[in-house]
Amino acid sequence: MVDVSDKLDTLRTAVAAGEVIMQPATLALIRDGQIKKGDVLTIARIAGIMAAKRTADLIPLCHPLPLTHLDVEITLNEAESRAEIRATARTTGKTGVEMEALTAVTAAALTIYDMAKAVDRAMRIDNVRLMEKHGGKSGDYVSA
Repeated sequence: MVDVSDKLDTLRTAVAAGEVIMQPATLALIRDGQIKKGDVLTIARIAGIMAAKRTADLIPLCHPLPLTHLDVEITLNEAESRAEIRATARTTGKTGVEMEALTAVTAAALTIYDMAKAVDRAMRIDNVRLMEKHGGKSGDYVSA
């Protein structure tokens, strides 16, 4: 692990995003609550939150962080037949929360895939990325 002992505790925020592209019929089943495994969006949101809290257990050499805020939003984009996922992570600490936000998005996307794969194995998890990061020595980053 990187030694962060000499770094100052600062407020740190990260926002990540990603999407699950699917057949229009699959999106309709999710929207209408007709997937046999249950409420896809609620379960995916909870999975993202749970995964973010366990990021250090999943990613080697990642510092365990006490998250002070974690939110996962999932929006269905019917025009483009995809679920759009956005996660915001926040803490006050010596290192950033980018990995927690990215882990939340990825776990939520994997959960959507898992819950709907019986009706659409061609779903694609795509465009997982860091959207913005604030705080810390390196300052702010906002994707173009």
